[in-house]
Amino acid sequence: MSDVQSRDWQLEQQRVNLVVNEIDKKVSKLTQNAGKVSSDVLEIRKTFWEDVTVNMDDPDDAIETAASIKQQAEFLSERERTHKQLDHHLKTLARLKYSPYFGRIDFWEEGEKSADQVYLGIASFMDEQDENFLIYDWRAPISSLYYDYSPGPAKYKTLDGNIEGEMELKRQFIIRGSEIKGMFDTGVTIGDEMLQEVLGNNASTQMKSIVATIQREQNQIIRNERSKLLIVQGVAGSGKTSAALQRVAYLLYRYRDTLKSENIMLFSPNPMFNSYVATVLPELGEENMQQATFMEYLNHRLDRDFVAQDSFSQMEYLLNGKEDELYTTRVAGIRYKASLDFKKLIDQYASSLSKHGLLFKDLSFRGDVLFSKNEIHDYFYSLDESFSISNRMELVKEWLLKELKRVVRRERSQSWVEEEIQFLEKEDYLEAFKKMQEKNRFSDNTFDDFEQEQKLLAQMVLKEKFRPLFNRVKRLKFIDKSGIYSHLFEQDWRSVEGLPPEWGNICNETVKRLNKLEIPYEDATPYVYLQDLIEGRKSNTAIRHIFIDEAQDYSPFQFAFIQLLFPYSKMTMLGDFNQAIFSGATGSATVLTDLDLRGEEVETFVLTKTYRSTREIVEFTSGLIDGGGKIEPFNRKGRKPVIERTTRTRINHLILEKMKEYLNEGHRTIAVICRTAAESKLVFEALKSEVPVYLIEKGTVSYEKGILVIPSYLAKGIEFDAVILYDCSEYKRESERKLFYTVCTRAMHELYMYATGEISPLLNLVSMDAYELK
Repeated sequence: MSDVQSRDWQLEQQRVNLVVNEIDKKVSKLTQNAGKVSSDVLEIRKTFWEDVTVNMDDPDDAIETAASIKQQAEFLSERERTHKQLDHHLKTLARLKYSPYFGRIDFWEEGEKSADQVYLGIASFMDEQDENFLIYDWRAPISSLYYDYSPGPAKYKTLDGNIEGEMELKRQFIIRGSEIKGMFDTGVTIGDEMLQEVLGNNASTQMKSIVATIQREQNQIIRNERSKLLIVQGVAGSGKTSAALQRVAYLLYRYRDTLKSENIMLFSPNPMFNSYVATVLPELGEENMQQATFMEYLNHRLDRDFVAQDSFSQMEYLLNGKEDELYTTRVAGIRYKASLDFKKLIDQYASSLSKHGLLFKDLSFRGDVLFSKNEIHDYFYSLDESFSISNRMELVKEWLLKELKRVVRRERSQSWVEEEIQFLEKEDYLEAFKKMQEKNRFSDNTFDDFEQEQKLLAQMVLKEKFRPLFNRVKRLKFIDKSGIYSHLFEQDWRSVEGLPPEWGNICNETVKRLNKLEIPYEDATPYVYLQDLIEGRKSNTAIRHIFIDEAQDYSPFQFAFIQLLFPYSKMTMLGDFNQAIFSGATGSATVLTDLDLRGEEVETFVLTKTYRSTREIVEFTSGLIDGGGKIEPFNRKGRKPVIERTTRTRINHLILEKMKEYLNEGHRTIAVICRTAAESKLVFEALKSEVPVYLIEKGTVSYEKGILVIPSYLAKGIEFDAVILYDCSEYKRESERKLFYTVCTRAMHELYMYATGEISPLLNLVSMDAYELK
């Protein structure tokens, strides 16, 4: 290190010490305030009822009491909210103290007398007088200079327009425990030293924030405010998901007065992914957005009578069911039901239902049919045909509720009610007595107490017994939705364009499954879509921004449905067509390839540089796919991937030895990736008595560091220090090329593959120099 560099280092460390000292002062002050607020909260809770005037003697006193309770509750709520904000601020300061900032730019704005020194961190921090910024939030407008420009002419955008000037210095820091560990002056891209420090580390069970290493192309994605639909097509390991999460943090900062975390929804690829990304936003001082898999969302909308299949069960069938005589029919059905042609067919079917064909269910009580399906049918079709189906359903519901109330009044004098009263609990009698007292409290009238009590008890019995029926009507359970959907496949659609040749067999098999109360994954979205056309769309207006990860696994039909569900949302879609493992297995269309997305509000970004894997792993995996030559590896050296031939009897022993070797080398997350869930269970059973190992299944919501056994399709979106691929000779079919590519790209540092049979034909295009064959 030169004298100049050494002096700069000392000066920068002095500044870090100054900032840390200021942070300590603020922490001390906030801790005192937090202690006071905390004691206020405890005191208010303890004395809540002492400070409330309770008097229920007459209506005026009761109103005064309610107002007093409300005032005290609001005061408590305000103190609790303040305490939460102080706690949140203290946690942010603790993170800043450990690593105050990661970047510095010196920017000379046009018209100013000198350059400003701007230091960037995960949050803003001002001096003791709250006059000058010691740290700027990485999301602040001026901070974009750091990500977008090298020293020289530069500009950044504000609400008032562009600010232009000259960047004189761009410096990066690695600060840990308030001490500078690394310092680099750099150009436009975030320096290799910084990336090497981050990327050379072990994989974690949770994704990390990347604000210190955001690249220029990622920054454009993060700060994009123009587009209604933002599409990010990025190769494996290009930082798509990381950029998306920083984008969430940026949007929450940029629109903090109007946008909250509950207004943002992330559709994730599997339940485990939710825990994998759960710490990113809290690290940046933001609350997590809503998260769910698309199937979890659909399950909320499907009748509980059904057994609904998810995408993972469908994938298991596609990988294992080649011998099934109905396999080609099922694949053709999956392909067609993913298309917009099928959506058009459902629209056409729903239009015909406006005139005839809707099916209903009897509404029965105590074994007697109160309203037959034919009566409900006739009433529905007696209504004005110009009204939509959903509006007419509302009218049918109102009619049924009105008629049900008449039935309740009629039943009041029936002998069964008297019998049911005899079986009431003591508490029910006490409740009736209490209600009777309340009614008589402010009245001079006299009542026959026994008669009044019997009337109240009868009302309680009737209310309890009729409640399920009222609920059924309110939730439109008188519609035979499964019958209506099934009836779709019993119509003559031969004149419709775009039907697959296997349509007849598809219809037969779909009806059989529905009769068994099974809904295959490919039918779940169409079923709920038709349900919405009949009952009325359940649009969500509270969600303002949707993020769809692994978008290549969404069909055009599913995407069109999501757009209808969230009509006022902007969307960010992240995907990689080369990892379209579900559509790859069936030849189905995907949202990334088969939608007309032209328009000014649609913007697409393509990320071709990968940061996850070593150069050697990238050179191997890029040979597995078309266009792989466009993938740019980050220059991080490692060992070549290895394929070792072995036998079924020896493979588990060899895997065990390889695991121990990787553990000794310091790797903390090691994944044994199997082709299917069934294979994963067998491998897990064989290894669990030898080493601590975790089995990852479709319902797994989190995982620990260590050795994991995981099916191929659940590994998507996650990275591991080392990947051991169990029997790569099983990946034979062209339809599994994208699956093979996906599992190999999970590896950060090591990729080791065993083969018990012929070397996979999918490797034919990979250069022999790109891997080692044993």
